[in-house]
Amino acid sequence: MSEPGKEKQTSREDLSDQELVELYRQGDKSIIDQLLVRYHSRVFRLALSILHNSQDAEEVIQEVFLKVFQKLDSFKGESSFSSWLYRVAINTTFMKLREKRGAETLPLEEMERKIDEETGKGGVSDWARRPDDELLSEEATQIITEAMEKLPDEFKMVVILRDLDGLSTEEVGKLLGLSPAAVKSRLHRARLFLRRRLEDFYKQLFEGE
Repeated sequence: MSEPGKEKQTSREDLSDQELVELYRQGDKSIIDQLLVRYHSRVFRLALSILHNSQDAEEVIQEVFLKVFQKLDSFKGESSFSSWLYRVAINTTFMKLREKRGAETLPLEEMERKIDEETGKGGVSDWARRPDDELLSEEATQIITEAMEKLPDEFKMVVILRDLDGLSTEEVGKLLGLSPAAVKSRLHRARLFLRRRLEDFYKQLFEGE
């Protein structure tokens, strides 16, 4: 039992998304700022990975949170707030991409064929078991970043949501309108693609031991 006058105070940072949404519905409109702080970096990373332009990514963030501000009262909670926000962010990002690219995109089948061509020749080194200090080295991080940039957007989105943001296969499927099997297939192809790009780097590490 806590002593009188020493009850633990809950800060906004400790509140769940749903609790913040409820406060917003009760009239505390400043809650939107807390949600912005909580999800800014994730939405920015997602948008930047697809648009490759920080200014465009910032514009996406502004549009996303404007839509959230306008529609949060109607959010029914049938899915988690984060899933709802991601869906808004994904739709907004691809709308921005279509504005910039028009229809100049490869068919998905062609993207898959190109990835299969790059990952289907020979084996792939087991770099995933390297010590953490090597995996997180500046050189490896740079190679991972460059390899991610070469992934087609449809595959990159799966990697970001599944491997970086930690969403489940089912959650990713719902966000992207894919079956769990399709999510697993794209994730498998993407991981093989990234491993192929890193193969030479880790081969040098093995040979130097």
